[in-house]
Amino acid sequence: MHGHIYIILKEALKYVPVIGPGMMFYGFVFMARKWQSDMPRLRHRLEKLKGRHSGPLSGLHTLDPMWLLIFPEGTNLSANTRKGSKAWAAKQAVPDMQHQLLPRSTGLYFCLQQLRGSVDWLYDCTVAYEGVPKGGYAQDYFTLRSTFFQGRPPKSVNMYWRRFPIASIPLDNATEFEKWLKQRWEEKDQLLEYFKESGRFPADGAATAEKTKGFIDTEVRLVKWYEAGQIFVVLATVALVVNVITKFSQVILLPLSK
Repeated sequence: MHGHIYIILKEALKYVPVIGPGMMFYGFVFMARKWQSDMPRLRHRLEKLKGRHSGPLSGLHTLDPMWLLIFPEGTNLSANTRKGSKAWAAKQAVPDMQHQLLPRSTGLYFCLQQLRGSVDWLYDCTVAYEGVPKGGYAQDYFTLRSTFFQGRPPKSVNMYWRRFPIASIPLDNATEFEKWLKQRWEEKDQLLEYFKESGRFPADGAATAEKTKGFIDTEVRLVKWYEAGQIFVVLATVALVVNVITKFSQVILLPLSK
């Protein structure tokens, strides 16, 4: 799905050198966490994603292939954000999570409403990192420095996938959707508890019935050593064009200055 995945991120990330402009060129959606200003921007992006057109590049039902990735928690898990989640749970008079932050339903609800009719499934992914003790936070153990400069990445990244038909999700009532989302997060919290106790997520029942392991172990690696550089092709192309235009302008203006 390279080139067809769009991630909803906090706006501050677009100012990260090199990576930020790259994400902007690939059409990622940046949110300021102010719904009044975020909603028109998000609506505009979603309208483009569900746009139908004909031609050789169009996909199923004249829709382009597309994955939209959103984090309903809104930020990463840390000691600080856990305190905020606990305070939010107390304010809302709801039980707090053990291993996660409480989700916010507004953004996901809006996305599903806007995309209804153009997507069939909602995929839910629960992620756990090997090597994080119970009560610990992955960001404290696997930093950019330890992962890329000290050679200490997580030994494994574990994912538990589920999918839900869009037709089965209550999208006509915001309160019912909020309850639905909270129930999914309670299930995810139980999955993470299982992982903390056993070191892996529970096996898929259907796969176990077929006498398979019920899970997939695979190594993720580059096909070619230079593959990671391909994500910067768009940014490099724009920089090259700007450089050529700048030099061309200087050539034209130089005789005039004389």
